[in-house]
Amino acid sequence: MDTHLVVVVLALLAAAAAAAAAEAKMSADYYSKTCPRADRIIADVLAQKQISNPTTAAGVLRLFFHDCFVGGCDASVLVASTAAARSERDADVNLSLPGDAFDALARAKAALEVECPGVVSCADLLAVAARDLVTMTGGPYYPLRLGRKDGLSSSPSAPDAEIPHANLTVPRLVAVFAAKGFTVQDLVALSGAHTLGFSHCKETVIWRVVQNLLPGKTKDQSSGESTPSGIMWSFAAGSNLSTSTSFNAEKESRKNLNKFYKEIRTLKNVNMAGRQFGDEGLFFLAESLAYNKSAEEVDFSGNGITAVGIEAFDGILQINTALKSLNLSGNAIGDEGAKCLSDILVENVGIQKLLLNSTNIGDEGAKAISDMLKKNKTIRTLQLSNNTIEYSGFASIAEALLENNVLRSLFVNGNYGGPLGASSLAKGILGNKTLRELHLHGNGFGNEGVRALMSALSAHKGKITVLDIGNNNITSEGSLHVAEFIKRTKSLLWLSLYMNDISDEGAEKVADALKQNKTISTVDLGGNNIHSKGVSAIAETLKDNSVVTTLELSYNPIGPEGVKALCDVLKFNGKIQTLKLGWCQIGVSGAEFVADCLKYNTTLSTLDLRANGLGDDGAICLARSFKIINESLTSLDLGFNEIRDDGAFALAQALKANEDLAVTSLNLANNFFTKFGQVALSEARDHVYEMSEKEIDIFF
Repeated sequence: MDTHLVVVVLALLAAAAAAAAAEAKMSADYYSKTCPRADRIIADVLAQKQISNPTTAAGVLRLFFHDCFVGGCDASVLVASTAAARSERDADVNLSLPGDAFDALARAKAALEVECPGVVSCADLLAVAARDLVTMTGGPYYPLRLGRKDGLSSSPSAPDAEIPHANLTVPRLVAVFAAKGFTVQDLVALSGAHTLGFSHCKETVIWRVVQNLLPGKTKDQSSGESTPSGIMWSFAAGSNLSTSTSFNAEKESRKNLNKFYKEIRTLKNVNMAGRQFGDEGLFFLAESLAYNKSAEEVDFSGNGITAVGIEAFDGILQINTALKSLNLSGNAIGDEGAKCLSDILVENVGIQKLLLNSTNIGDEGAKAISDMLKKNKTIRTLQLSNNTIEYSGFASIAEALLENNVLRSLFVNGNYGGPLGASSLAKGILGNKTLRELHLHGNGFGNEGVRALMSALSAHKGKITVLDIGNNNITSEGSLHVAEFIKRTKSLLWLSLYMNDISDEGAEKVADALKQNKTISTVDLGGNNIHSKGVSAIAETLKDNSVVTTLELSYNPIGPEGVKALCDVLKFNGKIQTLKLGWCQIGVSGAEFVADCLKYNTTLSTLDLRANGLGDDGAICLARSFKIINESLTSLDLGFNEIRDDGAFALAQALKANEDLAVTSLNLANNFFTKFGQVALSEARDHVYEMSEKEIDIFF
């Protein structure tokens, strides 16, 4: 994502902050006492959404732009219409706002309401979400002042009057943006960002802007906004997916559709994600799957397909035996589409991997899929993450598990199972012997739900190797049940408790359980409010543990004391190969402990130290350790550490001084280098290549 784009977004934020300052004092730590984990909760939900649907970032950024351009960044675009009055969302210019953006905000808001009800404003949530997704997709990080108040005025006439339309003349476009304080360069950057999410290819004016760069007059900002009665916020998934978001066969050129058709007929792996060919395009393309013996993996994700389009597979998938993987994620097929697809797949004998993430499937759709699983004998991997499946849907899945003896991997992350859903699923797991992977992240199971799950897994006769129960409101009480399972399992290899709240007490229980476990190699305890005391217990366990090779502790305030306890052990003990300590508040003194550890450790290959306030002094400490040959460390991440040119110079000198250094990847993104620091590091990279022909990837 272009750096200047983020500068433009910052300008929007600055304008919003200035407007809101009269009502409330804004600050970076506005929620530090009322909702201290807000940032972590939002980031975690967005990361899961972005992974399952890569268009989420573009969608939220576009939604943020549409909100800020009309009366400031007040989340008025999220106000739902009522019987008495229509809101901004009903404006013609807003009808194509992507449903995935609203869904991402809905999930983040739901998680926040569980943690701290009624505290975080929708306006702040939208601002933070846009910033976090910009960063996640490669853009720079920028600080935010929080404390925005949600807008109470939302009129459908305002957006059409203020948001620029794609068919405006260049002078008019420049004038509209100038009225908001933007330059022509800002206009070009924002126009480019707009096309990332949804572009009107035949109407785009970006090239006309670049060619002409005409000055313009300011725009009359008057608009008659009215306050609708009964304000209600709405994030309904897919509620803004209009027919204009899907190109039908007439709008999609026949040339392109023929090209897609040929790809399906000839290629083994076909990636058509985000082509936006819609239902009619799918009817044209689906025919190419009939009697097809070439395509084994087809990705149709993010194409504006609805339940109507799913009917295109009828009579085709029943006879196709070559297709092994079908991805329909990010298409709003809903329960009706799930039912239609399930009826078709009952007779399919080829597909082994089915991806239906972010498809608006609820309990009825889950039931239809579950009924299909009772009869289908080929599907080994099923992904239903980021849908709206609740207790009833989980109960249906559990019933299917009792009869299905083929399914190996089940993904239901980011749904609404709750404690009852966990209890139902536990019964299905108990009676199933074939499952190997369970991905249950973000379902609000709580301690009671986890107790039921761990009890079932402990008595389970199968061999579960992967278990993800992150972001499930598990506290130290629930960690006791997890610890008991850790002691008993003889098959688990990978365990994630990411973004729960087990605290030091829970960390101690898990650490004690790991002493008795001989199989788990990856442990994720990120974002669990673990301090130095809890990390010390984990470090003590690692002294005699030769199995754990990957340890994730990011987003825990372990501080310098915690990292010291860890480094004292890892200096000469343990088999840790990947260690993640991002956002752990270790500071400069913590960097000194890490640097000392690196001089002696012989196993660590990947080290993540992002956002620890290391600064130049911390970077210099680490640079000193580089001068000693370390044959194991290949990847080091120092992003978001406020390192300036002095730190860059020290790292560059260290690289030059030790061409035998094993590091091949050095991430220094989102620091404060000038061109001088970047040049020094680039020259050091080139020097190493000239001397040893070893390539080092340095990211700024």
